[in-house]
Amino acid sequence: MSPTESVVLVLAGLAAGSINAVAGGGSLVSFPALIAVGLPPLTANVTNSVAVWPGYVGTCWGYRCELRVQRRRLLVLAPAALLGAVTGCLLLLVTSPEAFERVVPFLVVLGSLLLAVQGRVTDHVRRLPGGGNGTRSPLLHGGVAVAATYGAYFGGGLGVVLLVVLGLFVADGLQPLNGLKSALSLLINAVALVAFSLFGPVQWASVAVLAPAALLGGYLGAGLARRLDPARLRTVVVVFGLVVGVVLLVRL
Repeated sequence: MSPTESVVLVLAGLAAGSINAVAGGGSLVSFPALIAVGLPPLTANVTNSVAVWPGYVGTCWGYRCELRVQRRRLLVLAPAALLGAVTGCLLLLVTSPEAFERVVPFLVVLGSLLLAVQGRVTDHVRRLPGGGNGTRSPLLHGGVAVAATYGAYFGGGLGVVLLVVLGLFVADGLQPLNGLKSALSLLINAVALVAFSLFGPVQWASVAVLAPAALLGGYLGAGLARRLDPARLRTVVVVFGLVVGVVLLVRL
């Protein structure tokens, strides 16, 4: 790996960790960066899943105060998250590199569009019947399982999906839900970390560069999330993600 490629991955790791903490969608930065330094899409995806895991550790540490009052919710929702994560990992591991290369542009665009409508969707779903029913709702557990399946298969937009699902059923403020979302993302990516480390084509040299930067970015991002305007950052990431998706589509 050249010094230039290392710098690209360090910057991408810092950005991904921070963006995941502030607005979600950090993988829409780190995944294209791995492709840019020469990794095939499937290898880049599993490498990214392993490398961004420390970023969620940093974010959860930054949200440790909020998470102290979220322990019960986390324990209740953990089985659904684990089940979905295992399902997503199995789906990815049986997907051929050629098939994943064909579907990944659409996943990048989908993740970008989810991020684009995050604020509106979250506000809307809280007004629907059943919003704020808490962790007892089977629909909440099903939604977390589906989000975890998507997140383990392709991590771009996982935080957005989780935040929308939690916003529908859990009546709480944005920061506590952001902390809960980060903890669930950490759990889902921990399953992906184990599965892909054992059975996936992980490029460990890239992980060694990207992971520490994602850890630092996640910790710093948790603090920035209380001060930055997530909407502006979200717009930048959405535009970047859409451009990447279009470029990948053209390359097919």
